[in-house]
This record gives sequence, structure tokens and C-alpha cells, in this order.
Amino acid sequence: MEPYSCDTFVALPPATVGNRVIFGKNSDRLFDEVQEVIYFPAAVHNDLQKRLKCTYIEIDQVPETYAVVLSRPAWLWGAEMGANEHGVCIGNEAVWGREDISKEEALLGMDLVRLGLERADTAEKALDVIVDLLEKYGQGGNCAEGEEFSYYNSFLIADRNEAWILETSGKYWAAEKVQGVRNISNQLSITTKIDREHPNMRNYAKHKGWWDGKEDFDFTAAYSYMNTASMMTSSSRYCQGYKLLNKHKGNITFETMMEILRDEPSGINMKGEFLTTSSMVSILPRDSSLACIHFFTGTPHPERSVFKPFIFVPNISQLLDTKSPTFDLERPMAKKPYVKPDRRHPLYQKHQQAWEVISNSKF
Repeated sequence: MEPYSCDTFVALPPATVGNRVIFGKNSDRLFDEVQEVIYFPAAVHNDLQKRLKCTYIEIDQVPETYAVVLSRPAWLWGAEMGANEHGVCIGNEAVWGREDISKEEALLGMDLVRLGLERADTAEKALDVIVDLLEKYGQGGNCAEGEEFSYYNSFLIADRNEAWILETSGKYWAAEKVQGVRNISNQLSITTKIDREHPNMRNYAKHKGWWDGKEDFDFTAAYSYMNTASMMTSSSRYCQGYKLLNKHKGNITFETMMEILRDEPSGINMKGEFLTTSSMVSILPRDSSLACIHFFTGTPHPERSVFKPFIFVPNISQLLDTKSPTFDLERPMAKKPYVKPDRRHPLYQKHQQAWEVISNSKF
């Protein structure tokens, strides 16, 4: 499969209007994959001997997990994107580089998104959760239902006050604290501005011959094949997303972020074998007395999908209209040839029906 991925964006004051952080993500997946929007309440786990089953492996549980709302491919445990009750938002991207992708089943990047949200009440704590789990359990495994598709991951993690980019290659990683606006796509993008890193990241790159130990260390140049001098002059979605963010810098609102996610000429609103299967935009006010608002489409094609709001309030009931009816934790590749079950939730079905009516109407 060709290396396609998604796009995730963040804008911090003063790039935004109203002293708020704006987060956005398009999840670009296989065209026939259904993505559900699902809520999990906060929980206390008294029996820590009981292991937590993620998509492929079991890991240690923690005493307490926070309430989360997730947008996730309906066949797996983790999530492409989501938020928690403390205003932390995370989105991940597929990335490739010099390091061979592990075929061993471990934690998926999508598992790490959910675990970061469930276990951290700030963006930097979520970064700590992810890198600690990465060190302990590793990342790897098939990332698509019924297809051979594996990758490493980058993450954009935001809260009411700050945002971080975390990019990985195997167990090695680098992190950059965001200033102003920032986006990630299906490529490494951290260069020489590294605010946190794996303690052996540079030594490993030097050992592999990817860095001579003399030049300024450039994470993307070392761990990928990219010429970082041309990153901002290419036609990649990363470059186009950067231009769109900076075009609106100083006046970015949640509507601006939705427009960027709906942009087709840039390729950010993806069409084809891979398409934008779900989208998310979040408003994170710096004023803690104001609620964070998280918008999800839960359906493909953001240009013809409605962004529906979600707010963490007491006694939230399950989101039945966006919950897939056939979700299970069975291995997606257990039988060959693999036949995908019908995972369309009620909103997805209504979305399809409405588009068929519009497409067949004569105006």
C-alpha cells in the first residue's frame, strides 16, 4: 500500500481569536472503513492484576482513567483522534523512515492515542505516558482491517495552554513544543528544534551512520530520507497545511480550522482509495471556567459532513447514533480471505442515504 496518512493541526494564541487553542484533524483511512465516535466514562480500576487488552497486546492497567471521547476505526481498541475531560486532545499520523517497520504485534499508534487521553490531564503528561509505553511495550502490528499496512507514528498533543509534537521511529523519539501554529502529516517534521528526546536517540543515529556527530542534529534528516531544506517548498500536504495555517495566522477560529480540513486542492481533504473518513475540531479556551467544545463528523467527506459538538458534562449517555453495531476485539486477519463485517453506525447510514438522494436529484 502507498504511504498515505492524515493531517493534524493546532493553533495557539495569539494566532487564534478569543484567547483559545484550536485543534483539528482529518483521519484519512481506507475508503470503506467506518469510523465511530464513542464515549468512555472515567473509571477506577481496583484490580490492577487484571491486564488491559488493547488492539493486539495486553498491558498493565492504572488505578484511574479519565473520561474520553474518541473517533476510531470501528474494528480496533485505540483511536485516530479524541479528547478527554481535562481538555487534552491527541491525533496521530503514520510516518516512515530509515528504521524498518516492526511486524511484531505491539501497541498501535492508535492505542497510544487512547492511552494518552485516558491517563493524562495535560498535554505534556500525555507525551510522558506515550513515550513510557513506547519504551516498555514498543509499537507495531497491522494498522488496517484486512490489509497489510504498518507504520510508525507521530502525534500532535494539545491542551488549554500548550501543544507538543511527538515523532517516533521504533522506540526512538523527539518532541517539539509548539509556538504559534503547527501541523503534522505523513512525514517526520521535527528538525533542529528539539525540546525533549529519547536519551539514546542521537547515539543510535550516529551508530547507524545517519548522523556524523558533528553537524547540528536534525531529527528528520537523520531518521528519514528527507531533504529538510525543501520541506517548505514542496507540494506535500504537510507543506500545504503549513501554508493554510499561516495564511490565517492571527485570525484562526474553529470555522477556519473546519475550512482547512475541507480543503480539496491541497489534498488535505483526501479522495480515492484513501479518503477522509472522519474529522475533528476542538476549541480549548485558556479560561478554565469555559467548557472545551469538540466537534466530530463521524462520517466521511468533511465538505459534505456536519461537525457535531460534544461537551463533557455530568451523566453523559452513550452516543448510540455513532456507535458501530458489530464492534468486537477479534483479530481482523484471523480468517483469509478476510470479509469485513458491516460496521456502519446509524449516522453513517443516514449520511450515505442523504448523499444518494442529493446525487440522484435533478436541479
